[in-house]
Amino acid sequence: MTTDDKARTGPDPAGFGPAVAHHAWRLSGRIVAGVGQLLLWILTGIGTLLRPLAVRLGARLNGRAGPGPGVPAGQTAPLPRWIKTWRDVVGSWYFAPLTGLALTIAALAELAPRVDSPISLAGGFAVAATLPLVWRRENLRAVAAVVLSAVAASLLTGQLLLVTTSFAALYTLYALGRGLPRQSTGVLAVGSVAALGVVYLATGTLDDVPWPAAIVAVLAAIGLGDARRVVESAGRTEAEAAERTNETLTRLTAVQREQAVMRERARIARELHDVVAHSVSMIAVQAETAPYTMESLSPEARAGYTEIAKTAREALVEMRRLLSVLRADAAPEPEAANSPQPRLDRLPDLIEQHRGAGGHVDLAVHGDPRALSTTVELSAYRIVQEALTNARRHAPGAGVRVDLTFLPDRLAVRVQDNGASAATQVLNRPNPGPRTAGADPAGPTSADAGRTRLETSGPGGGHGLVGMRERATMLGGRFSAGPATQGGFLVEAELPVTNEGNSFRGNGSQAPPGRP
Repeated sequence: MTTDDKARTGPDPAGFGPAVAHHAWRLSGRIVAGVGQLLLWILTGIGTLLRPLAVRLGARLNGRAGPGPGVPAGQTAPLPRWIKTWRDVVGSWYFAPLTGLALTIAALAELAPRVDSPISLAGGFAVAATLPLVWRRENLRAVAAVVLSAVAASLLTGQLLLVTTSFAALYTLYALGRGLPRQSTGVLAVGSVAALGVVYLATGTLDDVPWPAAIVAVLAAIGLGDARRVVESAGRTEAEAAERTNETLTRLTAVQREQAVMRERARIARELHDVVAHSVSMIAVQAETAPYTMESLSPEARAGYTEIAKTAREALVEMRRLLSVLRADAAPEPEAANSPQPRLDRLPDLIEQHRGAGGHVDLAVHGDPRALSTTVELSAYRIVQEALTNARRHAPGAGVRVDLTFLPDRLAVRVQDNGASAATQVLNRPNPGPRTAGADPAGPTSADAGRTRLETSGPGGGHGLVGMRERATMLGGRFSAGPATQGGFLVEAELPVTNEGNSFRGNGSQAPPGRP
């Protein structure tokens, strides 16, 4: 067919009807959308007008901030107080008996105007359908069987339908839906709908109630109970998962703390082995070679040198055995075992490294500098190193001051990131715990930051403070770390230099001679 033929014959009659229907459908949709939009505008305007009132009412009931008067200090807002009171009442043991008795009295009161005497068949069914709810918490299934059977028997015998008995039946279905598993809830729903159909077909008791409304009411009661069960089960599952997570985190933190202590002990053990084992080995070698290099020794001297060599060898074996306990189950670190251990003469290089990383640090030496034992100098060097690392990590860019004070019987080390340089005398007072920040003129920020550094630098967040404390206590000294009074973070340690015979006791309980 050509274009001229189509123009002569007009539009196709077969496609005219569907096109009109399509346009009518779109027009009806636009009309409904327009009416709905108009209603939305009206509701939005009403909500805008009522919003100040709602805000004031919410502030009164919930205690939240609002333009109206708030809740006085020390008092709970009304709505949370009412909700808590209601939950306490619902959770009490007497709630079920009181509500069950109240529902029974209400059923008899509703039935009284319709019958001549409450002592009748209808009264018996009313009591049987409501009174068992007194014991619904202890015996839900048995109570449900009695209540639902009484309601069904009442309807099948042509008794009057009461609002109270209907409520008792729906509440029982809700309680069953809340307490039964999902499969049993489905069987309950099918059985309830089937029983409702039998009542409609067998009697005319429910003629005044549309059957769709009755079915919806029954299914809604069971569905609400099942939904409540799902919500409660999800809440319990979430609480159990949170508790398991907390327990796992606690165990993980404990394991990390133990591993941090073990790694630091292994590191100290390696350094002690490198420092002490070399010296003891030299003593043993010199004592063994002395009889061969000095021909004029007496037999007593030769025996003494032999005993010295034997004792040194035994001490070396015993020391290695003790240090192996510290190194047990610790993973090796990639450190050069034969490299020389740093001493205090390398502190300037450490200072320059800190400055090269962007830090600001000043080093001050007080007292009469002198050569100390390798163990003391190594521990002091490591304490300063860890303190500077801690400052770079938690207070980048802050000024740090390092003070070394050579006292007659100890070496005092003080590292603070706020520039204070007061002398330290922690050996003259009891061993302090973590310091508590005092009043800070700049506000609470610096004290809070110091406490955060103390928490995150401990065994759970790193082993810097653990290593510094163990180094000091291993030598019988004292150590303290925490927020400084003037702000910032303060690390203090004192290492005895006249009590090295007790260096390997590791408990820090042995004080220098002449000190308490």
